[in-house]
Amino acid sequence: MAFVISDSCVACGACESQCPVGAIKMGDGKYEIDAAVCISCGSCAGTCPTGAISEE
Repeated sequence: MAFVISDSCVACGACESQCPVGAIKMGDGKYEIDAAVCISCGSCAGTCPTGAISEE
């Protein structure tokens, strides 16, 4: 299962640099995870200061 970023995202960018496959990109006011690229490693979820990232 891929991870998703909720509306709690404050666009700090902490998650983007932690993604080993580059699945996280800035979207419309918040970061978004490309489910087709995400390998469900969870690296991003552990670095999110607002807890906005969870498994889909």
